[in-house]
Amino acid sequence: MTIKIAVLGSTGSIGESTIKVARSLKDKIKIVGLSAGKNINRIIEQIKEFSPLAVSVKDEEDAKEVRKHFPKLAIYYGEQGSVEIASMSEAKTVIAAIVGIAGLPSTYKAVKLGKRVALANKEALVTAGRMITKAAKKSGAEIIPVDSEHCAIFQCLRGESTKYVRRIMLTGSGGALRDFPLEKMKSATLQDVLNHTTWKMGRKITVDSATLVNKGLELIEASYLFGIPQEKIEIVIHRESIVHSLVEFFDGSVMAQLASPDMALPIQYAITFPMRLEGEVKKLDFASLLKLSFEKPDKKRYPCLSLAREAFTESEAHTIAFNASNEVAVKAFIEGIISFGKIYTIIKKVLEKTIPYKPETIEEIFYIDKKSREAAQELISKGE
Repeated sequence: MTIKIAVLGSTGSIGESTIKVARSLKDKIKIVGLSAGKNINRIIEQIKEFSPLAVSVKDEEDAKEVRKHFPKLAIYYGEQGSVEIASMSEAKTVIAAIVGIAGLPSTYKAVKLGKRVALANKEALVTAGRMITKAAKKSGAEIIPVDSEHCAIFQCLRGESTKYVRRIMLTGSGGALRDFPLEKMKSATLQDVLNHTTWKMGRKITVDSATLVNKGLELIEASYLFGIPQEKIEIVIHRESIVHSLVEFFDGSVMAQLASPDMALPIQYAITFPMRLEGEVKKLDFASLLKLSFEKPDKKRYPCLSLAREAFTESEAHTIAFNASNEVAVKAFIEGIISFGKIYTIIKKVLEKTIPYKPETIEEIFYIDKKSREAAQELISKGE
């Protein structure tokens, strides 16, 4: 049986890993839809290789450019374009890999339609977790996480009841600054931050790894995905990135999932579940594993992690503000406008201004997101 998929965010880091998986399992996986941003040259290459039925790009001008090469292809653009790709009746599985809250409408649509959603867009659950999980229960949609940590937890919980879970341990490498002199952290350069030794990721997520904001987002995501209160979710620094997460039960048993650090594996798992197919992921050589280390994160090194917990405790509006202010601050840091240490400051100040609220529509979520971004941008403009 051929698995027909649509890839949202096909030219990004997760999207390219999905392309790699589809290529290695071309007798099992058929790409029927692609959604991308501004990387027109790459989307054209992907269209030539996989012959999808429809694609979506960033804007109308990009759509015109692609249409020159493929006049008979169904081509959409913008946010609605991604929603169209997510809605394709031919695509039974949707890989939700658009970075940031921009991926929320298409992810939500796929869930409402009852599709299998291979979820890489953690921001969708952070900002709309209650709405998405509620929609999934109503439609019968299958949400299988693509984050290596959540995919690991998903596997550890198979056949288990969450009522017997004592705690979940979300692992993280600690990012490129895990051994950086603490007194120099606030002035770390972009090059320092992007020097990640384990995972090959996009710039934004690599910065999030250095601040541990990614673990804060993943904590919120895990709580929604598995119905586990945040008090039962711990963050653990695991330098080797071999153990992708652990689940401890009340009887003292601990389940863990181990694999080489390659995003192709959780992507393949989410697409082909419940099958376990031979892929191109490097197999673990246990003889070469000299040690597996686990450490508690230093709160002084990773203050953003505490902000994530506080935001999740406060209200849904606060988790939206946490995500939005971080995106704005990280962009400013990457562009050289603010220092690394200012990322924490901006998130903290935006959260302090946020009023507790429980949004009931996607429009309300985007409104809170917009106001939070404006607040963050104002702080940056004032140099605060």
